[in-house]
Amino acid sequence: MNILLKYILFFLSLATLTPLISRTMGCIQSIACKPRIRRENIVVYEVSASIDQCPTIIEENSPIVLRYKTPYFRASAGIVMPPVPRNETWTVGWIQACTQMEFFNTYGDIGMSSWELPELREGRVKAISDSDGVSYPWYGNTTETVTLSGPTSKPSRLTVSMNDNFYPSVTWAVPISNSNTPMLTHITRDQSFITWLVALNADTKERIVLQTVRWRMRVDIEVDPSMPLGSRAKLMGRPHQEQPHILSNNEPIPPNALGRPNANDAQVLMWRPRRGQPLVVIPPK
Repeated sequence: MNILLKYILFFLSLATLTPLISRTMGCIQSIACKPRIRRENIVVYEVSASIDQCPTIIEENSPIVLRYKTPYFRASAGIVMPPVPRNETWTVGWIQACTQMEFFNTYGDIGMSSWELPELREGRVKAISDSDGVSYPWYGNTTETVTLSGPTSKPSRLTVSMNDNFYPSVTWAVPISNSNTPMLTHITRDQSFITWLVALNADTKERIVLQTVRWRMRVDIEVDPSMPLGSRAKLMGRPHQEQPHILSNNEPIPPNALGRPNANDAQVLMWRPRRGQPLVVIPPK
């Protein structure tokens, strides 16, 4: 009877434990199958976005070109990433895209040159990557990004930052002319951007948008080409730029904001005469 009782107790114990073990193993497998890096596990703090409170600087040092330098847009954020699982690599950083561009250089009543993004102008895309042309999809790969490779045993505290401004050259003379006679009378530029703070899984390409910033840069310069070099150009309009907007609700990243071509490679320099047909001066790369 003692032996029979032992067998009965053994099988009763086994019957009781089997569902418990099954449930426990199921939980373990469930945790292992789910991604451990999720938006709710990532802490974002001290997000800042600003444009320097200084006017655009005009440079008239060259008899060939006028140059201007806008204030800098700057963005930075602190992030605490949860432990990264083995065989996973995550990069946190800034992705930027141009969403609108008007860039006109007027030469009196002769015509104007304009830098254009044809796909954006024609509404075929919503945004074009503003990457450095190497680090797609990232704006850059120095202070702009931090990469974590698993396994990491504890949370990681990161800081990522970026800055951007305009520093172009505009010819005094009509760009399609062989003459060096100054004819430039006005420069107008109005450009808008979206900048995203993103966590990206290098293997699965899963993207988690952590923050979205919208900003705009405008330039309005009046030029009198009859004046001596050094006193031709004058900044018009408001001296300071509108400050960026850190959005309370994140916006999705359009596909064209993530890959080639970037804005520098996609842009075209057009000559648009007052009379006659437009002419491509510099084609896209």
